[in-house]
Amino acid sequence: MRLPRTDHTDRPWRIHGIADDFTVEDVWALPTPGGPDDLALLVSQFAEGLKGGVNGDGFVSRVLFAVRWKLGALLGWDEPDSGTGVGRPGLRDRLPADLRDGPRGPDLGSSPFTSLYQREDEWAAEMANKTVQAVMHIGWVPDGAGGYRGQMAVLVKPNGLLGSLYMAAIKPFRYLGVYPALIRSIGREWEASVAQRSAG
Repeated sequence: MRLPRTDHTDRPWRIHGIADDFTVEDVWALPTPGGPDDLALLVSQFAEGLKGGVNGDGFVSRVLFAVRWKLGALLGWDEPDSGTGVGRPGLRDRLPADLRDGPRGPDLGSSPFTSLYQREDEWAAEMANKTVQAVMHIGWVPDGAGGYRGQMAVLVKPNGLLGSLYMAAIKPFRYLGVYPALIRSIGREWEASVAQRSAG
């Protein structure tokens, strides 16, 4: 379920002080019911999924991702610039000492994302290319019914006019195909992992 931006901005996440010049593009409730200490399990699930490639599971989502990666290859969108996108330093350079010296989060393999930091209630990963610099933020929040669930926010900083045009062009496709398929996939994998833990 898509959430208002305030569901992210009103919480005391540490990412606010690190990516304060980024725009909160999307916020989603994740179908991942659990206990107060289950964020690490969700982060592990994300890490495994990202290592396998950022694609999605529905037909529409797969087609959209295939088109996106092909265009990116043809136009050079996904090639990293010096530093992190158009000469910008990576957000790791902005981390305060306690986050920089604390747990970083999982290795994400060859995916375009790199873990920034991981706490008991939030994890952030960064990616950058010629179009955007972006953060995927995963928080662990009370669900209002005595349990907890994941919450995903995407923060974006477009790289110039190209980045702004790119974000505007892909917006309808994100909501039509990409996010719905991604959220369904996250929910199915979470249910499977819970069942496996219960059986074990």
